[in-house]
Amino acid sequence: MTARNRLRALFFRGVELVPGNRIRLLQSGAEFFPALIAAIDAARAEVHLETYIFSSDPTAATVRDALMRAAQRGVRVRLLIDGVGSRELPAAWRAALETAGVGVRIYRPLVNGWRANPKNLRRLHRKLAVIDARIAFIGGMNLIDDYEPVRFAAPRLDYSVEVQGPLIVQIHRSARHLWRLVALTQLQPEAERTPPLEPSWPTDGRMRAAFVVRDNLVHRRDIERSYLAALALAHESILIANAYFLPGNRFRKLLKKAAARGVRVQLLMQGHTDHRFYQAASRALYNNLLMAGVAIYEYQASELHAKAAVVDGHWATVGSSNIDPFSLLLAREANIVVDDADFARDLRQRLQQAIARSAPLDPADWRRRSLPQRMLSRLAYGIVRMLLGVTGLGRRV
Repeated sequence: MTARNRLRALFFRGVELVPGNRIRLLQSGAEFFPALIAAIDAARAEVHLETYIFSSDPTAATVRDALMRAAQRGVRVRLLIDGVGSRELPAAWRAALETAGVGVRIYRPLVNGWRANPKNLRRLHRKLAVIDARIAFIGGMNLIDDYEPVRFAAPRLDYSVEVQGPLIVQIHRSARHLWRLVALTQLQPEAERTPPLEPSWPTDGRMRAAFVVRDNLVHRRDIERSYLAALALAHESILIANAYFLPGNRFRKLLKKAAARGVRVQLLMQGHTDHRFYQAASRALYNNLLMAGVAIYEYQASELHAKAAVVDGHWATVGSSNIDPFSLLLAREANIVVDDADFARDLRQRLQQAIARSAPLDPADWRRRSLPQRMLSRLAYGIVRMLLGVTGLGRRV
C-alpha cells in the first residue's frame, strides 16, 4: 500500500467506502422534492420513506399524494414518521394514506408527560427514502416547505443526496430493518411477509461512498467517529455547516488543533433559529473557538438547516446528523460520506456561496458582548448540560 493510500485509509477509518456509486447533491426543496416525487412516481415494487417531520403544507401534500398514487397502483409503500417531529400530522392525512394502501408507522409515539421523559429524546431523525432498492435519498430535509413555518425571502438552506450504486444494498437493508424493528416493538407484525427486493444499480458509477448511521446498539458513535477522523487528519481546510452545533470537548479540541497547524477552519452556523435557547447555548462555545483561529459565520439569508461538511477537498458528508449530543448520542441518524473531489468541490462551492450571504463573527467584537448576553449563553449551556446529565450523557459535552 502506498503512503497516499495508507493516509486515505486512516482518513476514512471506521467507514466502509463502497466504490461504483452515482451520487448527486440536491440543495433545498427546489431540487429535492421534484427528484423524490419523480422516483416515487416511477416506483414499481416498493417505497420506504422515513422522516422526522411530515408537515401538512402544500409541498408535503405533493409527497403524500405521490405515496398514495404509488400504493394505489400496487406498490408496497411504507412510511415511518417520528412521534414528536410529526405529532401534528393531521389525522385525516394519515387516514387517507392508509385508505390508499400506505403502511404508516410511528416511531416512539407520544405518551403522557413525554416532554419530561428523557427516553423521549431518542428520536427518529433520519430523512431517508429508498425506492425499488435502486435509488435512495438521504440528507437533512424533512417533508416541509422551504418557506414554512417562517417565511424568509430565501428558501431554507439544506441538502440531500440522491444515491444510485452498490451502496443501495446497505441503505435498503437499513430501511427494511428499522421498519421491521418498529413493528416488532409495537407488536404489529405484518400480515404478509415479503422477501426483500434484489437491489440493482447502473454500472457507470465512479464515486466511493459510505452509508453511516447512528443507532442505540451497534453503531452508537459511527457518525461522530467519522467526523473526528476527518478533523484529526485534515491538513488544508475544514468547512462545516451545521444547524445545531454543540460539539463535545474532543471535537472542539480537534478543531482548535487543526487551526493551530495552519488548516483553514470555517464554521457556518444559524443566524436565524427556531430554538433561541439552544442557539444561546451554542454561542457559549464561540469565543474559545474564535480565539483559536476558527472562523465562524452566521447565515442570514434564511434558516440554515444543513448538516454538511467538506475536508481537504475530497472528504465530504451530507446527512441528518447535527453536531450536538442529541444527534450524536441519542437520535437515529443517517449520513453519507463521500470520497470524491468533484462532489466535494460542488458542496464546497455551494457552502462558500452561503458564507458570502452570512455575517462573519469578529473575535474582538464577540469578546465585547454585553454581560447579560454572555451570562445568558452560559446559563443556556449549563441547562443543556444538566438536561444531558439526566440521560447520563452530560460528561460528553
